[in-house]
Amino acid sequence: MPRPREVETERLRLTPIGPHLADELYHLHQDPGIARWYDAWTRADAEARAAEIGRSWQDDRVGKWLAYHRKSGELLGRGGLSYQDVEGARRLEIGWAVREVHWGNGYATEIGLAGLARARELGTAEVVAFTEAHNVRSRAVMERLGFTYRHDFPHRGEPFALYAVDLDA
Repeated sequence: MPRPREVETERLRLTPIGPHLADELYHLHQDPGIARWYDAWTRADAEARAAEIGRSWQDDRVGKWLAYHRKSGELLGRGGLSYQDVEGARRLEIGWAVREVHWGNGYATEIGLAGLARARELGTAEVVAFTEAHNVRSRAVMERLGFTYRHDFPHRGEPFALYAVDLDA
């Protein structure tokens, strides 16, 4: 299987996550704006997650990227596609996380557009996205990307909002 490729958008360089990027993934998840939405990550957690994402790129041809600013090289966030069990079905999911200092600059939307482009390359008919029901910023990104709210559902003991977009429409 070919090695996953980097993607460039107008402002971002999206680098496929694998074990070699575990340290950067760990540092990213120490950001207060990202840590607020995820359990605290140890270095071991980041190493395990980076290895898992690397396998996803190889096995499923999708995964998450680290997002760097194309001009400065600064690490801004992460995002992309993964297969998730959502309501008992394996579905292609898109997600993102951006460092708090960069919220409101459109980076999550740019990561999301790149992920949707990858889903179209794969011929995927539908992509889902979900977040905590009270995460209005992430929900707004989903809506900007053309996702439609479906309903709330329990996930990890919390109410989450499920969105979907039909790529065939």
